[in-house]
Amino acid sequence: QVELVESGGGLVQAGGSLRLSCAASGRTLSTYAMGWFRQAPGKEREFVARIRWSGSNTYYASSLKGRFTISRDYAKNTVNLQMNSLKPEDTAVYYCAATTRVVVTTTVQDYIYWGQGTQVTVSS
Repeated sequence: QVELVESGGGLVQAGGSLRLSCAASGRTLSTYAMGWFRQAPGKEREFVARIRWSGSNTYYASSLKGRFTISRDYAKNTVNLQMNSLKPEDTAVYYCAATTRVVVTTTVQDYIYWGQGTQVTVSS
């Protein structure tokens, strides 16, 4: 069992930055890969970024690479998403999720644990 709690969302002007955190708890975190997804109103949930809990391999949605950075903090048991140069189209609810898949997957259905989400709103 893995529990995920996101924080750090809010309202920011276009061009600004936000740092999201996902607090993870569970006895076997090292066996999971962690992902960030987002869902805008009226749209499907989409993949943002992924990182193995153990190891440093990261993977990003191609459209976001360079602006978003995923990382994890072992001391705090968090997975973080640094978002820079934010645009109004980045407005969405952002979710943290965990998968047991070893290979990189961007498919929502492959992620078995989800947080409740945190709202990010970027004003123009």
